[in-house]
Amino acid sequence: MTHQPPSEQPFFSAVVVDTLRHGDQRASGGKKPYDRLRVIWLGRTRVPGIEAGVELRLNGMVTQVDGLPAMFNPRYEILSRQEHL
Repeated sequence: MTHQPPSEQPFFSAVVVDTLRHGDQRASGGKKPYDRLRVIWLGRTRVPGIEAGVELRLNGMVTQVDGLPAMFNPRYEILSRQEHL
């Protein structure tokens, strides 16, 4: 997750990993190129419920930012959370 300093335009960013596909192999033996997605919420410094270990369902348009697929201001649904001991 990324937080901007107060002097910058606020945004909240996280990289989401598709754990269902993570480690899948193509016929050629390489990893699929897009098992990660950068998610960016503009104008926000945090997004309630979004933290490490949360399973999400995202809905939005995908674009490319710095070689990584990215989604801006997606709709999201929290599917599950990891319990902290």
